[in-house]
Amino acid sequence: MKRGSILFLRAVILLVGVGVLAGLLWEPQVEGRNANADQVTIYFRDPFLAYAYVGSLPFFFGLHQAFKLLGYVGEGQAQTFSPEAIKALRHIKYCALAIVGFIAGGEAYIVLGVNDDHAGAVTMGIATSFVCVVTATAAAVLERVLQSAVDLKSEHDLTV
Repeated sequence: MKRGSILFLRAVILLVGVGVLAGLLWEPQVEGRNANADQVTIYFRDPFLAYAYVGSLPFFFGLHQAFKLLGYVGEGQAQTFSPEAIKALRHIKYCALAIVGFIAGGEAYIVLGVNDDHAGAVTMGIATSFVCVVTATAAAVLERVLQSAVDLKSEHDLTV
């Protein structure tokens, strides 16, 4: 890949991370039940919000791993077939699956709760889970392809 493409993708990853962090910090203030609450009530007395913040940690770790993976790709084709790149893909896959698990827990909390309006939250959870499953599948396929390339390369190095 060209250096400009890698820098563009890294900038996109950085902007996605900043946008999601801003959304995580801003959304609780405009939510219906928190419209007239003070900051302490919004951020420190809502167990679901704490769960959402803990559940967002795998997302940010996955973004960090994608950023690192682009660094490996930027270093050259020979470096792309490295154990570090495979490890980064494996971490991305596990982060995506962890996010699906956190979403399932959040959905259970919402559906089993006393609130009557579940449709919007459940729909967003299903859509986000679908994106995470696609990401985990793509990372698993790429991990398998890179692992076979590394194995093939190591076999070739042994025979030469």
